[in-house]
Amino acid sequence: MSRVTERHHAIGLAILFTSALTAGACRQPPSPAATPPRSPVTFTKDIAPILFANCVSCHRPGEVAPFSLLTFADAVKHADTVAKETRARHMPPWLPEPGEFPVLGVRRLRDDQIDAIQRWVNGGLVEGNPADLPAAPVWTEGWQLGRPDAILAPERPYTAQPGTEDIYRNLVLRTSLTSAAFVRAVEFKTNGAPIHHAVIRVDPSQGSRRRDGADGQPGFDGMAWGIVQDPDGHFIGWAPGRGPILAPDGMPWRLERGADLVIELHLVPSKTPRLIQPTVGLFFTGTPPSQTPVTVKMSAKMIDIPAGQPDYVVTDTYELPVAVDLMGVYPHAHYLGKEMRVTAALPDGAVKSLLYIKAWSFHWQQDYRYAAPIPLPAGTKLTMRYTYDNSDDNLENPHHPPVRVQIGPKSTDEMAELGLQLLPKSRADAARLVESFETRDNLANVAMGELRVRQAPGNAEYQAFLGASYVEVGRFADAIPPLETALRLDERSATAHTDLGTALMAQGRLDAALAQFRRAAALAPRDERMPFNLGNALVRASRPAEANAAYERALALNPDFPDAHVNLGTLLSSHGRYREALPHFERAADLAPESPFMQNNLGSALAALGRFPEAVRHVRRALELRPDYAPALENMRRLEQLGVR
Repeated sequence: MSRVTERHHAIGLAILFTSALTAGACRQPPSPAATPPRSPVTFTKDIAPILFANCVSCHRPGEVAPFSLLTFADAVKHADTVAKETRARHMPPWLPEPGEFPVLGVRRLRDDQIDAIQRWVNGGLVEGNPADLPAAPVWTEGWQLGRPDAILAPERPYTAQPGTEDIYRNLVLRTSLTSAAFVRAVEFKTNGAPIHHAVIRVDPSQGSRRRDGADGQPGFDGMAWGIVQDPDGHFIGWAPGRGPILAPDGMPWRLERGADLVIELHLVPSKTPRLIQPTVGLFFTGTPPSQTPVTVKMSAKMIDIPAGQPDYVVTDTYELPVAVDLMGVYPHAHYLGKEMRVTAALPDGAVKSLLYIKAWSFHWQQDYRYAAPIPLPAGTKLTMRYTYDNSDDNLENPHHPPVRVQIGPKSTDEMAELGLQLLPKSRADAARLVESFETRDNLANVAMGELRVRQAPGNAEYQAFLGASYVEVGRFADAIPPLETALRLDERSATAHTDLGTALMAQGRLDAALAQFRRAAALAPRDERMPFNLGNALVRASRPAEANAAYERALALNPDFPDAHVNLGTLLSSHGRYREALPHFERAADLAPESPFMQNNLGSALAALGRFPEAVRHVRRALELRPDYAPALENMRRLEQLGVR
């Protein structure tokens, strides 16, 4: 409507209103009902209950927040900050928008609570009647769940130096368990350190130990890509205010003897040096899980965000091959992340919103577990759609002016990942899921490696990554040129030598492969994988004595290396040395009790020694773990032919 029209419209209303008054001059129009004044907002009656329920678990003395909100004086002192941060929904820290599938542990203020805080601050910070003040929350001193069964901490503290940038550090915690344990709960204590969030994962390979302290400080920088894994189908992520991390009923996770915990820490800047030595409490149960979830990861790896682009989008879609219950999700991006949407398109055409984050923050990431598992039938298409802001308007952008950003493990790189905690209907379905995700991830790595090499052919790391990716998908001939290029650029990469040896061996070039494996072992003399790989090549070259020595070297470096035990046992068995082989098969099965491969190998060794009843027990266990495992099915058929059941 134009401005002239608006003026005429207003005049017309005035004339009509005057005529109405003239027609009934002796009658006064009724007065509208008066709106009762809003009662003043007070701290004791209105604000304290909000703070006590939502804020003071962190904003109290000795906790991670920078100030307390336990008292009226505390709240007045920080009132402007509280009003600003709650109005912007930065506090309490909670990223997902309300959705159709409720999430546990929501830390999100209602609109009326935010409004009350604004009115209290704008209305003069009234204290109110002391009689209205609710009792302050009471917290259990020390561990919230009582005394843990195991308390783990870094052997010495990491010193975070003063600065203006966030710090990312991985700390390695050695478990020192004498036997495997089932973990029902985890508590994480910052011990006063400025920790924004933490992710706890498991390293069964001890690879993190080799990186621990390499720069003179405990732990190592960056992200532990490819070394660590989520513990037995669970996300263990801590954020301020979360409290103990409980496994779902009937689903404790197994922590193997010899495995390490690795804590990925996000530390906030500090003006002075700070000692970082968090503590992890583990609570065990003697009851094994009745159900075991799996964690898998969707991701978009072709990330290449131009400088200045405010709305860069990546997507990934995956069709479930089996029916599952979705228990939780763990979204992940870095500083440029802006918006996240996760949907499920069901086979009947319905589309369900699983997660919507309108304003992503790298500072407050965590996993989200649904209040009730979401059933998803086979054929459901899961889609993640992430948007990134690489403009100068993004206050979280680490680069001003913006620069081109690609995928990578550093916090100034970018990622697009979505962890899924799924509960399949059977172990066979679980194995099919894991294999499916591994296959698609390997293929995605190939595509990413090819792109990177086209863009930067002189980068040794990119060439080595592409070669390793080809090896993972069985493209051994294609792997050799980039690996040779990588080694011309950086001859001291033990991993590249190992991958090249693997590719050459697959091509039947055993002498050349052996040279690569020997060079890798010389470059990384403390890495048990290097003599192990050399032993495998020596077996292929029919040099059993040397292979035996290589496996023994691997086990001297790491006595809890199950693959070395089983391969040494296999080598000994192939030469009729069954009694010498059996302890190695037993040790491998003890170290990896959930592996059908290890259980079946032990069954084979026992059968070779005529210990048939024991053999049947382990072969059956292999089939319980994976009913379609062909070697175990064949072993069971042979045992049944011998009349052993």
